[in-house]
Amino acid sequence: MLKHAFKRVTLAVALGTAAFSVQAASTVTGAGASFPYPIYAKWASEYAAQTGNKINYQSIGSGGGQQQIIAKTVDFGASDDPMKADKLTENNLLQFPAVIGGTVPVVNIDGIKPGELKLSGAVLADIFLGKIKKWNDPAIVALNADLKLPGADIVVVHRSDGSGTTFGWTNYLSKVSAEWKEKVGEGKAVKWPVGQGGKGNEGVAAYVGQLKNSVGYVEYAYAKQNNLSWTQLQNQDGKFVQPEQKAFAAAAANADWKGAPGMGVVLTNEPGAESWPVTAATFILVHKVAEKPEQTKAVLSFFDWAFKNGAKTAAELDYVPLPEAVTSQVRDAWASEIKTTGGEAVWK
Repeated sequence: MLKHAFKRVTLAVALGTAAFSVQAASTVTGAGASFPYPIYAKWASEYAAQTGNKINYQSIGSGGGQQQIIAKTVDFGASDDPMKADKLTENNLLQFPAVIGGTVPVVNIDGIKPGELKLSGAVLADIFLGKIKKWNDPAIVALNADLKLPGADIVVVHRSDGSGTTFGWTNYLSKVSAEWKEKVGEGKAVKWPVGQGGKGNEGVAAYVGQLKNSVGYVEYAYAKQNNLSWTQLQNQDGKFVQPEQKAFAAAAANADWKGAPGMGVVLTNEPGAESWPVTAATFILVHKVAEKPEQTKAVLSFFDWAFKNGAKTAAELDYVPLPEAVTSQVRDAWASEIKTTGGEAVWK
């Protein structure tokens, strides 16, 4: 039954992606992170309707997005794991943020509604380490005295592909658990102590939706779209918070964009009473030397349009638009750093 149900979910995702590709074929190609796919797809649809210009974005994971832009097989790459300064220099890439969102723990436990279950970072780390094995473990019960939790085994679901969502998740767990940091660490792909893998946010959402007593992590829009039960999380200030736009915005409020190489800020475990602990910016990568300047300019024009016109849509999908000061900084970088092979500015 699970196999057939998963096939139906996968087919629905594939058909949705195919529809997007048909609508947005041939002008600009991008690939990478699944975390921002819902907003990129919606922006692309609105952009095509308003301008006639087409965007074809494939949700293949951050690792694939980085590989494809380095190989020059797409016009832009997308990653939730900000590329390090040395890799940006080595590949002569410009990196800039596009939007902010949140990764949420999701569970499938009979009788537990969205936002009811409370978890802490330490408890989450122990679940994903395989130390906490049952839902009625005393550490979970202590946080949820008002809930009836089953004595069932916990089924852990994680990403199977190279993923920026996994980078943010494991970066967070490394900050809240010394044992996680020592034994597993952070990265787009890690050696998971327990659990089974799903490809993309789509795959993890599908597995959690079908597997009783499971827990996984997905971008918030996927949790809502798939009717999954997300949890509250205890933040650095000790407050239990719900995943929502204002909590993601609170975590990003003090981000030092100028101080991070390639504007690659990491927003996990940020201070603040309202901050969501697993908040992340997602990033775009383009080559600084534009061998196809018209294609590169088309990429920048799309994101310029999204910065100017896409805030309402982003908010509707529970993403956080970038502040105007940040988008101005991004445009300045476009103008000064992206050149044609002849040295002329692509963005003027």
